Amino acid sequence: MNEQLKLGLPKGSLQEATLALFKKAGWNVSVNGRSYFPRIDDETISCALCRAQEMAINVENGTLDVGLTGRDWIAEYESDVHVVTDLVYSKVSAKPARWVVAVAYDSPVEKLEDLKGKTISTELVGYTRRYFAKRGIDVDVKFSWGATEAKVVSGLADAIVEITETESTIKAHGLRIIHELMETNTQLIASRAAWENPAKREKIEEMAMLLKGALVAGKLVGLKMNVAKEAVEAVVALLPSLQAPTVAHLYESEWLSVETVVDSSTVRDLIPGLLKAGAQGIIEYPLNKVVNG
Repeated sequence: MNEQLKLGLPKGSLQEATLALFKKAGWNVSVNGRSYFPRIDDETISCALCRAQEMAINVENGTLDVGLTGRDWIAEYESDVHVVTDLVYSKVSAKPARWVVAVAYDSPVEKLEDLKGKTISTELVGYTRRYFAKRGIDVDVKFSWGATEAKVVSGLADAIVEITETESTIKAHGLRIIHELMETNTQLIASRAAWENPAKREKIEEMAMLLKGALVAGKLVGLKMNVAKEAVEAVVALLPSLQAPTVAHLYESEWLSVETVVDSSTVRDLIPGLLKAGAQGIIEYPLNKVVNG
């Protein structure tokens, strides 16, 4: 590829998680000081840091060829970009975040229609206005520069539209959720021009494959163990696997080596059972990528 692929990386809360994901996928990205142009160990790619809120705009207009941003910010500006793939990751959990409508805990408001004529504070202004207008509910939507949860407490708004993963911040401010507007997660997006460029499209598709492989691997671990020949059936019966466990003879021995990949959440319960079934020398190891054809 003669022309570099211009990659946008989200600046802010997801920055470190994104850099860690790219590292697992095979790219080392380094950010120096206050520079907005990180270095990457791939001469076919150039990087720029960009706020997630502005990413889709910069991809749509061709300033960037490809970038990572939330589905919410694509919807906010109704951006005409190509969504390459979903990448569900965050700094808190592996679940999609939600944009919700919240009011004071003691508010008489119970449903969206009760907000008619009320003021709503949010950073997601365009989407919120369209959402209420589509339902024929006349509300005054005002942009929030931050600390949105405090707007209701301070009397600046009757309700907020805010993003949440755990609801802890909303509850801490004495608010309760009355409605969910949308789920959002990180998406890899490309400009129409880049997607129609064969060389760039191939690079983008490779990037998507490796990033998804890194995300899948984050939920899995490898297990390797030695098993006596007479115990192998009992041990293998306990093992979940992507396909089937790998079983190989040890050199000049009646013992076998058994290796598999399992969900990391099952390991603490699985290992004691494997030992009881006859496995020995169990090794657990992390995975960087799991890529299926």
